[in-house]
Amino acid sequence: MWWGVGAALVANALYSVGFVVEKRALGSLPALSAGRPLHVIRVLATSPLWIVGALALAAGFGAQLVVYRALPIAAAQGIFVSGLVLLLLLSSAVLGEESTGRERYALGGVLLALLMVVASVREGDDVVSGGAPWALVLLVCLPALAAGVWLYVRVESRAAKRHRVPTSGIGYGVAVGLLYGVSSLAIKGTSSRLTTTDLGEAAWSLLTSPYPYLLLFTAGAGLVMSQAALQRCRASLIVPVCTTVTCLFTAVLGTLAFGETLPDDPLLLALRVGGTALALSVLLAMPRHDPQPAAPS
Repeated sequence: MWWGVGAALVANALYSVGFVVEKRALGSLPALSAGRPLHVIRVLATSPLWIVGALALAAGFGAQLVVYRALPIAAAQGIFVSGLVLLLLLSSAVLGEESTGRERYALGGVLLALLMVVASVREGDDVVSGGAPWALVLLVCLPALAAGVWLYVRVESRAAKRHRVPTSGIGYGVAVGLLYGVSSLAIKGTSSRLTTTDLGEAAWSLLTSPYPYLLLFTAGAGLVMSQAALQRCRASLIVPVCTTVTCLFTAVLGTLAFGETLPDDPLLLALRVGGTALALSVLLAMPRHDPQPAAPS
């Protein structure tokens, strides 16, 4: 278990550094639009600094493969969310971003909610799943992908209207978080397929499953959507919202899809359900728009 915890902490550091480096690189790049995906990829490929951030994120995904081999899904998500603290520190020190008081209270509520979820996990009582029925995985993932793309397009169209108050990025974070939630389940499924030392057998088992194809779609769409959103919104807000949605989606629906049953103990069950409800409530209460700049005197 402890090497899984160590891998999760390494993944946290890689994700935080990767997002901050990408955000720093995006500030010097031309405006990106998710409606022009090939242009987005061409522009990003010209930035060495952005490539460094992308490599850090890719290494974080690799660390996730190790985590899901050692920890239950809900426990892994609880550790992943601790990376929000490092992300906020880095975004303040490197990017100079400052959160409002309301946002800091909201993020504290999100952290409390996800700690409630991980507190509902007991070592020895939760079993690390080795797989899930494909039909059930697709039943969970396909509606989430459709909802994420739809929400992103809706936020984009509303933000494009003239004289509209600038969006804070909550909608972008939720949309991308749904895609990354599906990606997280695909990583979990991929890790369950890489249990044999026979490379040919492992490759066949993986390619005949939906997981690599889900990963390809979420990697491509998530890359374009997240970078366009990250360029126009604060990393200190959009990344925590995205992380929260991803963790809740993975912990709740992933636990069900992969058969890692809910706690039998009423207290532990209340912690898991209550934490989920609290996090969703906080997301709904967070401001949708950035405050208007003060008029010059």
